[in-house]
Amino acid sequence: MPHGATLSRNGLSMRLHILGICGTFMGGVAALARELGLSVEGSDANVYPPMSDQLQALGIELMQGYAAEHLRPAPDLVVVGNAMTRGNPAVEYMLDQGLRYISGPQWLGETVLAQREVLAVAGTHGKTTTASLLAHLLQHASKEQAGLAPGFLIGGVPGNFGVSARLGGVRDSRCPPSGAQTPAAPFVIEADEYDTAFFDKRSKFVHYHPRIAILNNLEYDHADIFPDVAAIQRQFHHLVRTVPGNGRLIVNANDRHLAEVLAMGCWTPVETFGIGCGDWQASLIEADGSAFVVHRRGERIGEVRWPLLGRHSVMNALAALAAAAAAGADPRALLGAFATFEGVKRRMEVVGEVKGVRVYDDFAHHPTAIATTLAGLRARVGTSRILVALEPRSNSMRQGAHAQALAPSLADADVVLLLHRPELAWDAGRVTAALGGRGSTVPTVDALIEALRSQAQRGDHVIFMSNGGFEAAPRRFVESLGRYRGC
Repeated sequence: MPHGATLSRNGLSMRLHILGICGTFMGGVAALARELGLSVEGSDANVYPPMSDQLQALGIELMQGYAAEHLRPAPDLVVVGNAMTRGNPAVEYMLDQGLRYISGPQWLGETVLAQREVLAVAGTHGKTTTASLLAHLLQHASKEQAGLAPGFLIGGVPGNFGVSARLGGVRDSRCPPSGAQTPAAPFVIEADEYDTAFFDKRSKFVHYHPRIAILNNLEYDHADIFPDVAAIQRQFHHLVRTVPGNGRLIVNANDRHLAEVLAMGCWTPVETFGIGCGDWQASLIEADGSAFVVHRRGERIGEVRWPLLGRHSVMNALAALAAAAAAGADPRALLGAFATFEGVKRRMEVVGEVKGVRVYDDFAHHPTAIATTLAGLRARVGTSRILVALEPRSNSMRQGAHAQALAPSLADADVVLLLHRPELAWDAGRVTAALGGRGSTVPTVDALIEALRSQAQRGDHVIFMSNGGFEAAPRRFVESLGRYRGC
C-alpha cells in the first residue's frame, strides 16, 4: 500500500472509500475489505440493485455520484476503480487534497493475496466460468482432503457460492486438523487484462503474483486501450514473468497467440490442455460437450458428466481441473464435483420457460464467444429454432472492432435481432444483411422485445447476449410471453 497504509490506524479500523464501488470487481474488493473488518464506504455513478443491495447488506454506505464532499471527512485510503478518469470531481479533489490512494488491483494484491496460494485465470474468454469452476473444485477438495476452503474474487456470481468474492481460508468443520503446518490457503482470482487505473496503465493481473496461472486463450479485444494483439501479448508476458519457477502455467494447447507469448520467455513449468491434444486431453462422449473423458499424458483419469454445453466449456473444464491438480488436489477425486457445478449467473442462465419457449441470458460479447456458445446450444437442441437478441455494448463492439466477424459468429442462429442504438459507431444493417434474411435491426429494447414476442414459437430457444444490463430485456421478454396468448 502507498505511504505505509495498514489495515488499522491507532488501533482503529481503517476507513476506505471506494470510487466506482458498484462495478463487479470493485464490489468484490469492498466485500473482501468488509470481511477483513475494515470500515468501507463508496461512491458510483450508478448505484442500483443487485450490487447496491449486496453491498448495503454488508453494512457499506453507498453514495450516488462522484461529488467532492463524499470524501469529507477524509478517509484513511481511497481505492480507485479503473473507470475513474482525470476530470472526475472526486478524483480531482483527491489529488488536490493529497489524499492517500491506491488502485483496486494493487490493494487486493498487497492486502489479500500476499500470503495466499494464488491461482489466476486469464484469457480473452471463459475467465468467469473457469474461475468459478476452479473455486468449486477446490471447495470440493477442501472437504475431501481436510484442506482450507478457497477464497475468490470473480467477475460474476457463481451459482455454488451465491457471492462474487470471499476471503476463504477456513478449514471445513468436518475435517479435523492434521497437525502439520498449515499451508497458505488458496485464492482464485479472475485475472483481467484490462488496465488497472488512470495512473497505472498496466493490466490488472500484474498485481496478483500467482503461483498457478491459467492462460485460457488470447484474441484481440478491448479496442479502446489496445491497438493490436501484440500489445495484449506483451501484457500477458508481464503476467508470465511473475509466475515463479516452482509454480505452474496451464496453457491452451491450440492457441497460437499464447504460444507466441511463451516464446518471449518462460521460466515456469507448463502443462497444456485441449480437445484431442495437450498434456490434459478431453475426448467427447456427447457432441454437445455435456460428457467427456479426461486423459493426462495418456493416462485415463475418468469421465465428466455435467450440465454445461459446448467445446469451449470442455476447454474451461480441462483448465480448471489441471489447475486444481497443480494445487495438490487429486483430479480423479474431483470428477464427481463437475456434476454439481451450477454455473454462473448470466452465462447461458435459463431465466424462464413460458409456453414452450426457453429464454437464456448470456454475457457473450465477442464473436468467438458468441459462436462457441451458439454451437454448444445447437449441438444440444438439434433442429429447434434459436433466436438471438444481441446488444453490441462492449467498447470493442461499439467501436466496430468486431463488426466483420459478427455475422459469421451467428451462423447457428435462425433469427437474429440486433439492437442498433444511436451511439453505435458502425452500420449494424451490414451485419444483418449478411445473414441472408435471418437478421434485422431494432432501435430500442421495447421494439426488440415486441419483435421477439411476435416471432417466438413453441419449442424455440431465445438467447439474450450482452455484457451489460440490456434494460432487463430477458426478464421483460419472459413476462411479455406470459401476458400474450399466442405460442
